[in-house]
Amino acid sequence: MNTRSSNTEAMTMAGLNLIQQALSIYDSDLRLVVANDRFRTMFELPEVLMTAGASFEETIRFLTQRGEYGEVSDPEQFINERVELALNFEPHYIERQRDNGTWVSIEGSPLPQGGWVAVYTDITSTKQQEELLRTRSETLSDQLLTRAEELASSNRALGASVMALEVAKRQLTEMEARIRLTTEMMPAHISHIGPDMLYTYSNRRLSQVMPGSIEDPVGKHVSEVLGPETWAILDPQLKRGFAGKATVFEFNHEPSSQRIRVALTPDESTGGVYVLSMDITEETQTRSALQQTRRREIAAQMISGLAHDFSNLLTIILGSQSRLERVELPENAQDLVAATLSAARRGGVLLNRIADMTGARDYHPAPTHIAPFLGGFDTLARSALPEGITLTINNHIAQDALMLDAGMLQDSLLNLVLNARDACGREGRITLTAITVQNTWAEFTVSDTGKGFSEHALTRAFDPFFTTKGEGGSGLGLPMVYDAAKLSGGSVHVRNISTGGANTGGEVTIRMPLRLAPAPVEPGLALLVEDNSDIRADMRQMLVAFGHSVIEATSAEEALALAREVPDISLVLSDISLEGELTGIDLLERLPASKPSCLLMTSMPDSHPLYQKALAATAVLRKPVSEQMLARYLGTEPTP
Repeated sequence: MNTRSSNTEAMTMAGLNLIQQALSIYDSDLRLVVANDRFRTMFELPEVLMTAGASFEETIRFLTQRGEYGEVSDPEQFINERVELALNFEPHYIERQRDNGTWVSIEGSPLPQGGWVAVYTDITSTKQQEELLRTRSETLSDQLLTRAEELASSNRALGASVMALEVAKRQLTEMEARIRLTTEMMPAHISHIGPDMLYTYSNRRLSQVMPGSIEDPVGKHVSEVLGPETWAILDPQLKRGFAGKATVFEFNHEPSSQRIRVALTPDESTGGVYVLSMDITEETQTRSALQQTRRREIAAQMISGLAHDFSNLLTIILGSQSRLERVELPENAQDLVAATLSAARRGGVLLNRIADMTGARDYHPAPTHIAPFLGGFDTLARSALPEGITLTINNHIAQDALMLDAGMLQDSLLNLVLNARDACGREGRITLTAITVQNTWAEFTVSDTGKGFSEHALTRAFDPFFTTKGEGGSGLGLPMVYDAAKLSGGSVHVRNISTGGANTGGEVTIRMPLRLAPAPVEPGLALLVEDNSDIRADMRQMLVAFGHSVIEATSAEEALALAREVPDISLVLSDISLEGELTGIDLLERLPASKPSCLLMTSMPDSHPLYQKALAATAVLRKPVSEQMLARYLGTEPTP
């Protein structure tokens, strides 16, 4: 114990010894915590029963044997009854006459941590005054005297009850403060709405879950707090809650472009509802990507068999037609043969496009610098445009590097630019605009000055094989764009640009999760976590080549122990699957708040839930990891 603590304890005991009442505090095990000198002198207790940790039962036994309670027929039973009463920790006030003729009042109150505090007051003089009043008063009736004594006793008991109520009030206040602190720390909005649609409680997290909402909604109407768009969605759900029906639903919060999950629990006591609102944008993005991957796997299995048989039929047709070309046929028959060959070759092209859509097309995000990416795309796209069509690229993404599959995004944007070129005809303008939305999404929008989409095309734009280009189109372009966006956890939207009530062009927007690329990692101390010794040796050599010193672990538990002991780790590179119960994702989540740069690596398929969860947490390298791949993520080059 330090000097300051010792001084505080000494001052506390000095203060307790100055009061005229005896005081004792026992813990939940009925062991003495502290007692003042007045407690010792009032009951003439030996020093052993005044020492911290002394047993309450032994103290009662000592007092019983000394005759404190008068003659007791069964001492052990009497002691046990006193101990049982003490264990109940109930507030109490009693007055009793001691064996020496003095009177004492005992006032006990339970403590929040368990145990109780008792205050003993010598009320002998008070009792003597009451007796003197009884013997000397000749005018007062016995009934009035008795009543006066009862009132005096009741007043003392009432004072004890008031003190107990004050203690209970203080405990409730402390409990309420702890509950509020707990709710305000939760990453969700917790509130209560009365049947009049007014907020009666809020943990002040609303503006974080749904940006743009009023920060402190208590006393305000739901429509005022959330705005008309969100209110229109919540109004019918709240009415179900007021009717006593618990419900959970999700909706898109348009002002912030975030996905929100809301749970409503009816409050039967007031007729209102309790509301729990959570931002599940990242969860939805990951879930969407996983669902799309599963759908593609099922589609690939079904189409693969069909494509195989169709490919065999095309092979037979092409072989038969090729032999017919070498045979003397009438002139009109030659034309039919040429048309059949052309159709068969076109079928082969379609098979290749189908394979691109349903085959093993994985989404591999890597740090992508937006400005150079769009600069390279500008050069590529302009080469495919005629002189009468101009291309303008507007980059409004402030972040330097994002986690994107650059190849897949380039293919998608090129597909959209070529569609826009066909829509413009000989002359027109194509604009590619890149922006961020609410620090949640990265949007790439391609617009043109063509005729726009027909109503039919707007409803069927993403249907495979639907095309408005006749024989010149496969109908697989936009479906491929849609597929790529869904693999990233995003979406695609098509619409017409309207001016003066007339279509003045079409617009397609690819929306992808905004995930920032990790900052360049300067050479330092790297923690490598990998349970395969051969892979660990290869990765160690790569990290050393980039100028890092390396410490190693084979499990997340071992890595966490190293992270606690070694404070200067600048990089953690871990496999997702490791020895022990914890994964690489668990490791990242349990690192200290000031955790270093983190990368994960894996050979899991894209459809694996852990891979999808890892993507939402940090950058993920696909095994086998090459030096070039690691360089892209670290933002450095190997030392010569």
